[in-house]
Amino acid sequence: MSTTGTAGTAGTAGRGAGTGVTGLGAGTGTTGSGVGVEVGPGPGLGAGHGAGVGRGPGVGPGLGVGPGVGVGPEVGVGVGFGPGTGEVRLGVASGALGGADLLAAASRIAPYVVRTPLLRGPATAAHGTGLLLKAEHLQLGGSFKMRGAANAVLALAADRVVTGSSGNHGIALARIARTLGIPLTVVLAAGAMPSKAAAIRALGAETVQVGGGVAEREERARALAAERGAVLVPSSDHPLVVAGQGTVGLEILAAAPDTETVYVPTGGGGLLAGLCLAAAEHPVRVVGVEPALTPRYARSLAAGHPVRLPPCATVADGLRGQSPGAVPYPIIRDRVDELIAVGDAEILAATALLHRLGVDAEPSGAVALAGALRAGRRERAVAIVSGGNTPARLHTLHHSHTSTSASASTNVHI
Repeated sequence: MSTTGTAGTAGTAGRGAGTGVTGLGAGTGTTGSGVGVEVGPGPGLGAGHGAGVGRGPGVGPGLGVGPGVGVGPEVGVGVGFGPGTGEVRLGVASGALGGADLLAAASRIAPYVVRTPLLRGPATAAHGTGLLLKAEHLQLGGSFKMRGAANAVLALAADRVVTGSSGNHGIALARIARTLGIPLTVVLAAGAMPSKAAAIRALGAETVQVGGGVAEREERARALAAERGAVLVPSSDHPLVVAGQGTVGLEILAAAPDTETVYVPTGGGGLLAGLCLAAAEHPVRVVGVEPALTPRYARSLAAGHPVRLPPCATVADGLRGQSPGAVPYPIIRDRVDELIAVGDAEILAATALLHRLGVDAEPSGAVALAGALRAGRRERAVAIVSGGNTPARLHTLHHSHTSTSASASTNVHI
């Protein structure tokens, strides 16, 4: 169940190994953890045999860095000491995420995010007036992605970052990287919105385009991170990112503890996994909502293991992930109550409804509301409006940053 990493040269200066890519495997035990650090000259953390430690059944190899130990790997990373350098630094990671990680994330990111409000949702025959909207379209960076991006960059004390993104994660990282003076490269898949790519560049980051889908994007990001000795901050598949996204759930349950159901837009799964963690000790129902064209979590849970779907072109451009993330998958599997698929027509109708309410959501940000409307349950519910980076808003951002950065930082809260 272990795999072999690429061996480094003894005494290589400057870069120790980070955690390995979290893997899925079969067995029982406790979830594993990994720690990545950067070291100076001399023996560092090296790549070698790794073993994950996990709980419950799963499939596939566990990937680790360093001579790791563990039993029954499912989700985890091996950690060990040895000479050489790691290929990609992912930094501190843990397969045993919990409420303490979310509270730590909330404290860490507080100076860099806003506590978004709960807004009154549309009155419907099914919900009456009991539907609320978690307004993450008002978050700095224009989406919930700011939470996970800030948590990862701050916790890792990153000095150079690479990521793959559909747009909003890249915008969030570009904002925090600009604030901290960190070089950032964002890899975009084919079909990424030009306005989001322009916004990322306007914030000072480099963009790289690949010809394939999300899978090809992630492969290129990993290679670039290894090549440049940068910290890789995935859009969802990292414990620190998941913990940051989970602060959305903490805020919802603190503001409306009698909530019966939370509807969560689901792409890579970072936000849904974060909500599952926030709701671990709470009776609230957690419902993931996926575009019908790419129901990767529903298919995976039905199959009993992660499956990979072909690239798709749903109008919800931020939710085009092809397969579940290794970190979010077991968290979602063990806690989610239901998964709902919504078609593009439903997503566009929900977007238009939000606009009529004065909520400037993008299609990806309206997916949870589309799921709530499809479910039609009379309940006290919250639908997360996950993003508001519409072309008009992005145009304003780009114009503001290219004309005067001071004006942008003062007036354009994205």
